[in-house]
Amino acid sequence: MLKFVKNHMESITGIEIYPLISLVIFFTFFVALFWWVITAKKEYIQRVSNIPLD
Repeated sequence: MLKFVKNHMESITGIEIYPLISLVIFFTFFVALFWWVITAKKEYIQRVSNIPLD
């Protein structure tokens, strides 16, 4: 099954860019998320973390 999928994917022209695009989107999302976590205000984090308890 994997051999069929691999052979089929190799026959599509221009498909080699999609893994690179996926990696860039993945990396950008997690860098932005990490940046937001580092720069978030502590009061906001505390308020949001208490929402389930209210």
